[in-house]
Amino acid sequence: MVDSQKTGNISSSKFTYRISIPEPENHLLEVELAIADWQAEFIDLKLPVWTPGSYLVREYAKHLQDFVAIAESGQNLAWQKISKNHWRVNCDSSQTSPQNISQIKIRYRIFCNELTVRTNHIDNTHAFFTGAAVFMFVPEHTQQPYNVEISTPKENWKIATALPALADYPHTFYAKDFDTLVDSPFEIGLHDRYEFTVQDKPHSFIVWGQHNADMQRIVKDTAAIVTVEAEMFGGLPYEHYDFILHTSNGFGGLEHKDCCVLLYNRLGFRKEESYLQFINLVAHEFFHTWNVKRIRPKALETFDYDQESYTGSLWFSEGTTSYYDQIFPLRAKIYDAKHYLKLVSKGITRLQTTFGRNVQSLYDSSFDTWIKLYRPDANTHNNQISYYLKGELVSMLLDLLIRYKTNNLRSLDRVMQTMWERFGKDEIGFSEAELHEVISSVAGVDLPNFWNDYLYGTKELDYNYYLEPFGLELRTARQDIPFIGMTLKTKNGIAEVEKVEIGSPAQKAGISAGDLLLAIAGIRVTAENFSDRLRDFCAGDAIALTIFQQDLLKTVEVTLQQPICNHFELAQSANASANQELNLRLWLNI
Repeated sequence: MVDSQKTGNISSSKFTYRISIPEPENHLLEVELAIADWQAEFIDLKLPVWTPGSYLVREYAKHLQDFVAIAESGQNLAWQKISKNHWRVNCDSSQTSPQNISQIKIRYRIFCNELTVRTNHIDNTHAFFTGAAVFMFVPEHTQQPYNVEISTPKENWKIATALPALADYPHTFYAKDFDTLVDSPFEIGLHDRYEFTVQDKPHSFIVWGQHNADMQRIVKDTAAIVTVEAEMFGGLPYEHYDFILHTSNGFGGLEHKDCCVLLYNRLGFRKEESYLQFINLVAHEFFHTWNVKRIRPKALETFDYDQESYTGSLWFSEGTTSYYDQIFPLRAKIYDAKHYLKLVSKGITRLQTTFGRNVQSLYDSSFDTWIKLYRPDANTHNNQISYYLKGELVSMLLDLLIRYKTNNLRSLDRVMQTMWERFGKDEIGFSEAELHEVISSVAGVDLPNFWNDYLYGTKELDYNYYLEPFGLELRTARQDIPFIGMTLKTKNGIAEVEKVEIGSPAQKAGISAGDLLLAIAGIRVTAENFSDRLRDFCAGDAIALTIFQQDLLKTVEVTLQQPICNHFELAQSANASANQELNLRLWLNI
């Protein structure tokens, strides 16, 4: 059964992929690439090393096996591997009498047993795969059309994809070029479809996995999200859109032009706070329909699937999207201003309790995503910040600044609308300078100090300066335990040091991530009772910690410090003026 909503006409493509899953239980996807009318002496084939929207070289080729190249006559063609993701096939029929072979079939298998939004997963209920992790390509032919034929292992398996189905050709789909193919994941198997319409355009939820979700509520709230986002940009830039939802035990989202892939805890929909977090995820990935899929940095205007594409503007592509993923449910009246301010307070607390904010700038976080954000280690807390998180808060400050400077005549919405008109509609990549110029033009002021302090530098965000015109203030609260500067997790029933803050009492005492903490002052301690145990002491106390460090038993002395601020909360000012209250109402639609 074909679950796709689109149909099209047959394409005379030079490249046709044939996908089969003969034994889903072995997690192997079988791929055949048929290449017609090939006239060159050899053919180069590559598999992408990353996928747009997930900025890490993921080495998809590590899952490729059983590569073979076959001529029209059925003979195997010689080939060699040039690099980790590059195969070269010799297309001469003989060494003594060279003759080009016009019809070539490339066959290989992909191991698919990683359920994330950016990888592949096959079991006896479904097959999900993302294009970059499956489809080999010929570098000089990425602008040509591609056909994809799907053979399902069971009659009741359905096929869902954003690609149009070809009329009169069962289970066959068409991509106008390789970028479109990569941008159109497939969900094949046993899934449910829930349809709804916004602005006369069809939308669907394709849901795989057991769950406790109320799909009627999800569809209703998602339709409200789609509506308010479309209102910002004056319409929807596609003909049909799919939300592919996998319910399991993970979390994630990946945007595509005409669909997105969502991964959420299968039992995470019933509790209200967890449900609203899912709605934030939906709002985030859907906003990418404009911001990053069409409004994108110059470095991502065209995709280099062989290597990293560096940009310092992911704070805008992802961070600004994170700002709006909390604003849109508020505008859609899915939750109220109180809940929104609670979300912002949590974000501020996360940033302000991350020491890395003093070390890594927002620009550097964007630029270095390829080697840092997706590869956390024991020192991540000390030397990094997330461009999602800080970008979200910087975007909020920009919105407040624009609203204040223009007396609420403009906002960050105008920035997004201008970026859409200038860059997004025609998919022209923007430069850093162009982005800054648009923001300054909308705000009506130049912002060199703002960029130097908050984008290129590590100066603390001055929340209260921007919040004051809106009758809000940031209040802080200290821990109720003395500061030691380390966190624990349980490993094999023992408290293991998870991270140590640089300059903290624990770090000065020589404690490192990975150490095993056995006792405090001679009494056994666990990760669960660690905080309670510290409440037995005061700042200035020197306490003995018994640890295993690289299998050596040690006792170290740690001098505790004063409790630190670990909670930040936005609150309305007690004596807010009428103008401040008006500003707040206009910002939060209350």
